Amino acid sequence: MRPGTGSSRGRHAWLAGRITVLVAIVVAGTLAVVHYANIGQALASNPDPSAAITATVDPTITLAPVSHSSAPALTPAAAMSSTAPASASVSQSPSPSPSSPSPHSSSSPPPPAAPSPPPAEPSPPPSTTPIHFRTLPPGAVLPTGAECAHWVRESPEREIRPGNQRANHTIGRHVGAHFFAGDTPPANQRIAPRINGDFTGTTEEILRWAACKWGINQQVVFAQAAAESWWRQGLLGDRGTDGSACPPGRKPTRKHPQCAQSYGILQNRYSSEKSAWPGLSDSTAMSADTAYAIWRACYDGDETWLNTLQHVGRYHRGDLWGCVGRWFTGRWHTPPAQQYIAKVQTYLHERIWLTKRFRDHAAPAPVILPNPGGSLRPA
Repeated sequence: MRPGTGSSRGRHAWLAGRITVLVAIVVAGTLAVVHYANIGQALASNPDPSAAITATVDPTITLAPVSHSSAPALTPAAAMSSTAPASASVSQSPSPSPSSPSPHSSSSPPPPAAPSPPPAEPSPPPSTTPIHFRTLPPGAVLPTGAECAHWVRESPEREIRPGNQRANHTIGRHVGAHFFAGDTPPANQRIAPRINGDFTGTTEEILRWAACKWGINQQVVFAQAAAESWWRQGLLGDRGTDGSACPPGRKPTRKHPQCAQSYGILQNRYSSEKSAWPGLSDSTAMSADTAYAIWRACYDGDETWLNTLQHVGRYHRGDLWGCVGRWFTGRWHTPPAQQYIAKVQTYLHERIWLTKRFRDHAAPAPVILPNPGGSLRPA
């Protein structure tokens, strides 16, 4: 007969089995308690899990701890932004090799970060270099006086001739439709209506304005104005006893038997430019405007009358220096004209207007050259 539970031997076996099961349960429970207690202690010592993340996620980014109470949720758009959040600083260390294992490897790699756009280049500062006005060819379309005034005033120049102050701020006048007596008709049609002396500024600005308006190299203008007057608008020249060559109110008298016949920064001859009076004397801009209008008429080929007077070689258009010499003598490449051209070219080569002696107003002793005509044109 098989032993049953009712027997003494069966009861002992049943009790031993139950005790063994209980001991195993107690041991397993104890081990579980110890394990989870260690986990809790680790969490308690680091309340912010994000602070435990190191640069091993991306060696180029170091994350600072983020306050969960204030940090906004990261949206998908923000996650793809090329701009790092305020809590991240980007170093210049090289990116990890593509073959390096990622601590977050998965079956589908994370999308690549959007490339950072190149930094925007700063806008260049406004140019302070003055425009250099150069000689325009014969017959060229010339800029207007207003355009030249705008360009000149973009780069202001200081005044080095305070004595010109009043004349520099006096504008001129129109000269009429018959200013160019003896020239070809186009001179009175194209050039005369543009003469008005309508500009104010410093002495250098006025000379640059005239150079721009009539298409002649501004440095030639600087040098010629130095040769004529040392940039002094109030200079009186070409004195003589012929009252008909002098303007009204400035005729010879018994006390002053001679009168000035030339006026202004370019020494314009009154007898040849009567319709420009009194602007030639009162306005620096008018003196320069009229002088280089006459130069342009010569340069464009409108002064064929020069071939009817004493001349060396035939007058022709496009001769810059021939027209500079003509201003002084009223003749074409004659010896006095060549002497005057040489003087202007010397000042141009020296850039006399930049020298200390020029800017200190130290005018040289006048050199008297034979001048048979000045800016004269045949009547």
